Amino acid sequence: MILEILFEDECLLAVNKPAGVVVHPAYKNVDGTLLDELRARDPGAVLSVVGRLDRLTSGIVVVAKSGAVHAALQKRWKHAEKEYLAVVSGRVEPSSGGIDLPLGPDPSDRRRRIVRPDGAPSVTTFERVGYDAMSDRSLLRCRLMTGRRHQIRVHLATRGWPIVGDGVYGAALASFPRYALHARRLVLPHPSRSGAVIVEAPLDAEFLALLAAFALQLT
Repeated sequence: MILEILFEDECLLAVNKPAGVVVHPAYKNVDGTLLDELRARDPGAVLSVVGRLDRLTSGIVVVAKSGAVHAALQKRWKHAEKEYLAVVSGRVEPSSGGIDLPLGPDPSDRRRRIVRPDGAPSVTTFERVGYDAMSDRSLLRCRLMTGRRHQIRVHLATRGWPIVGDGVYGAALASFPRYALHARRLVLPHPSRSGAVIVEAPLDAEFLALLAAFALQLT
């Protein structure tokens, strides 16, 4: 795995995670994860992931270098600005707005999330930055105002705009075996000093090719 380090100091680092890579070890993925690679790079460090990205989502992942930094970042995480790019099916109307729908586990499949009255408060804002009538695809800039599991994916699908390539909440795409979702920009209060960490993750060649195929441009 080639690691693209976007930011690093004595407290934390930010990596541009490729789609298809699992963030940290779990019972189905015991090795070969992003965290394994980072630990191999610095065997003496005590590393832990702050926040998470799904395996098939690309973009910024933040890693703390100590338990104390992790705890400090967790407290600041709700104040972070988290911006994503998403390619979705359909023309998004209105061109900007917010989705405020509570999310919770699906009783029939605990791996999925659904909108439910007793779910956790969840808010996503969106802005349409491109549309291709030929393919009927929109390019969105989304911001997470809360950080629930699968939040952007469920919110957009519920509004009728499933993310391209998302076979769980929409339809899989054989030519694009991942989610067209990328964690692009993060502004995070620094855990040990004043000021913020500002990180931007460039799109990979696969995502750029998808935009070109749908005649979508990021402005």
